[in-house]
Amino acid sequence: MTKPKIVGASTEAVVAVPVEFKDLGIQPDILEILNKAGFVTPTPIQHKVIPTGIEGKDIIGIAQTGTGKTLGFGIPMLHRIRGDKGRGLVVLPTRELALQVDETLRKIGGPLGLVTSVCIGGDSMTRQMRELKHDPHVVIGTPGRLIDHLKRATLNLAKINCLVLDEADHMFDIGFAPQIREILKRVPKERQTMLFSATMPNEIASLAMEHMKLPLRIEVAPAGTAAEKVEQEIIVVEKRAKFNLLVKLLGEYAGSVLVFNRTKHGAADISRDLRQIGITATEIHSNRSLGQRRMALDGFKKGTYRVLVATDIAARGIDVKNISLVVNFDLPEQSEDYVHRIGRTGRAGAEGKAISFAMPDQKRDIMSIERLIKRVIPTKSHEGAAMYDGGFSGPSRGGYRGRGGYRGGASRGGSGGGYRGGSSRGYNSGAPARSAGPSRFGPRPSYGGSSRSAAPGASTGPSRGFSRGGGGGRSAFPRPRNTDSSKSGNGGIGAGYRRVFRKGVR
Repeated sequence: MTKPKIVGASTEAVVAVPVEFKDLGIQPDILEILNKAGFVTPTPIQHKVIPTGIEGKDIIGIAQTGTGKTLGFGIPMLHRIRGDKGRGLVVLPTRELALQVDETLRKIGGPLGLVTSVCIGGDSMTRQMRELKHDPHVVIGTPGRLIDHLKRATLNLAKINCLVLDEADHMFDIGFAPQIREILKRVPKERQTMLFSATMPNEIASLAMEHMKLPLRIEVAPAGTAAEKVEQEIIVVEKRAKFNLLVKLLGEYAGSVLVFNRTKHGAADISRDLRQIGITATEIHSNRSLGQRRMALDGFKKGTYRVLVATDIAARGIDVKNISLVVNFDLPEQSEDYVHRIGRTGRAGAEGKAISFAMPDQKRDIMSIERLIKRVIPTKSHEGAAMYDGGFSGPSRGGYRGRGGYRGGASRGGSGGGYRGGSSRGYNSGAPARSAGPSRFGPRPSYGGSSRSAAPGASTGPSRGFSRGGGGGRSAFPRPRNTDSSKSGNGGIGAGYRRVFRKGVR
């Protein structure tokens, strides 16, 4: 394994050098296209990568998300393909990122007669096979679909002389390592390899470097660095108060808002509830078809929808300009995803804002994020989070989703079962429930709730966690009260109902 040489380890050293695209050794006709498209001054990663890439050297590029990595590898790739008559292959983790890269490469390579083809899941295999028969200059695809074409012998990698692994750490992290290794076996050994990401754990870089020759590690910001001009803050809030807080924030901030949720079911629920109160919103997650995801993203870009609610499928590489606010409705499962999430705002040096909702038992998650980005995120209060007035607490039994998940159901403490309400397995036995009232955003449910009666002789001492109150919380259609005494000892809301708990999938 060859140890990489580190180039440009500090942002300041790179930014201090005034340079334009015309100074990077780019072919005149490509330079003319860049000028017509309004590209004059390269970003730091482009400034360092493009000249080195044109020389044909292997590169590991690390930069903040939203700094123009696509042009950083796209220009050298198109430059090399035109000169050597070879072919290029771009491998990346998600369909949305593949379409975004294709759009950028078409903008630069299209006027030069260079043809691209996108091979992603959820799209027509027949159309992809037809395009591959015409031997496109650049193939852009996700690992799974590329392997499908290799097995069908509809994709030939023998001419590949430039390979790009974009968001490489994410591909290895989500289990694409076997597919990546298989692809690396099929491409010629005599090739240029460029590997890019905003984060690059050492173990993944080591694995990648086994297939690279004397790679230069071009680092314009330390791995895990968040965008400098994005103002970040945390609001400590109970799970049941999150939606109310989100609505308050949407009233305070103008412009497009991107909301991240951990689960696809939660994202769909938030989007639907926003539409019910008159806010134009759509969602993007793995349950939606490729066509639906394209329509949602295009509508968000054009302003048809003010709010896009997404799982981490949209956290990497999606280039939507002028997002005024990113809201982490849920903290990400992986700290590295936080960098990619907030990088959707403040792109290309612009200013942005990112607000994260943290529950009282998520102190460790916040500390993990702060260690990664090497800064302390300020914690602020907000009237929309009035349900909770304290700081972080220790871990609870209820975990992230409680027993009922986002929609409610039974809770064994912790953060409860979601904001919709329902019966409680909490430990504040016998406390009366506060009525939610007829309003959609009426009086909040109590933490005591309508609990199941304690067993004879059992202690009804202090609560071991938060439990939900009866009354439906914020639901527009509260769960009906069960009046069949044969099915319930106390006739509480939701008693006697069978509950199905669904595991959220990103």
